[in-house]
Amino acid sequence: MKVLITGAAGFLGSHLCERFLKEGHQVIGMDNFITGDGKNLAHLILDWNFSFIRHDVSNYIFVPEKIDAVLHFASPASPNPLSPYGYTNLPIQTMKAGALGTHNALGVAKANNARFLLASTSEIYGMPLEHPQKETYPGNVDTIGIRAVYDEAKRFAESLTMAYYRFHGVDTRIVRIFNTFGPRMHLDDGRVVPNFIQQALRQEPLTVYGDGKQTRSFCYVDDLIEGIYRLLLSEEHLPVNIGNPIENTMIELAEEVNRLTENPAGLIFKEDMRVGDDPQQRRPDITRAKEILGWEPKVNLEEGLIRTIPYFKQEMNKNG
Repeated sequence: MKVLITGAAGFLGSHLCERFLKEGHQVIGMDNFITGDGKNLAHLILDWNFSFIRHDVSNYIFVPEKIDAVLHFASPASPNPLSPYGYTNLPIQTMKAGALGTHNALGVAKANNARFLLASTSEIYGMPLEHPQKETYPGNVDTIGIRAVYDEAKRFAESLTMAYYRFHGVDTRIVRIFNTFGPRMHLDDGRVVPNFIQQALRQEPLTVYGDGKQTRSFCYVDDLIEGIYRLLLSEEHLPVNIGNPIENTMIELAEEVNRLTENPAGLIFKEDMRVGDDPQQRRPDITRAKEILGWEPKVNLEEGLIRTIPYFKQEMNKNG
């Protein structure tokens, strides 16, 4: 196949480019570098099957070649207001990537009679009243909350994708991505895994907000990419959760990071600074992924951290 991947220079986009090239496909990467980083793609530049277009997906997309699949991954994704890459600091760009960007990417798929895969998110479930979250759960959302610029952009993107499937017959897929970590995350991404690893490598106490009992399920990036790849090749049009169903508290995560980095500094508890409508719990029900895709995560939290920590150590050394 010849595939167009938007957001190609981002954390997930770059891993997707790598996977499709490994499988023998041709890849056209697209990014405007608002949150993506060119170094994530540097190792692919000499691959004859890879090409790159610098472009903002919020503007009309023109690709002069026949495309077989479009994967729309362009969007800021970090919820942390202290990160320059956080969507609360890029609110308009985030909404445009989810709305105009999805519309333009769907237009490319329609014009080429190509498959389309939307990167959606567990954030569409909002503050869930159902746990774990099934794809049938409609969510408990705040349309004007601080996180709404991301959540509502993705909810609109899902609705638009299904409209193109039902009205135009575009061959669409929707993946709802739960917390994912691994190499190529920004050092100042602001999410908990990068924060903990960097504090631990500096031999500092890990900062846990609130009582540390809030939970997340952490999926290693290779597992996520495998699920996305299988979904694109499937015939499923309704949303599919991809994530790790094993929950960990923030305390458990912090203690595991300290153990693996041999950090003796322990933990420090501070006033809860989570963004307003940040949920206390989030965990995917992956029954549909198992049944439809034959997929479930293989890499546990310990192994994922072992693979991730050296990347952060290397990047921190580069930055002094």
